Amino acid sequence: MKLLDCPVIGSRPISEFDYMGEVRVPPTDADESTWSDYVFNRNGAPGVLKEWWYHRPSGRWYVLLRDTLTDRITGHVDISEVQYELPS
Repeated sequence: MKLLDCPVIGSRPISEFDYMGEVRVPPTDADESTWSDYVFNRNGAPGVLKEWWYHRPSGRWYVLLRDTLTDRITGHVDISEVQYELPS
């Protein structure tokens, strides 16, 4: 069984989590080309990414730093640090 070493709740089975993607801030006041690039393109280079993870048993969201080369969790980011304002 694969475990996810969450810095907040400890080691838990990966099956308890849903991966929800890289933390990315959408562009504001952008043209179609910029939006297209945001929606369809990703930087696939290995490295440490901020990623959204949802823990189903607790119903909590986490932003974890994961090294995509080694598949290891290297840290936790407070959700308030990745919040951004929506355009009105």
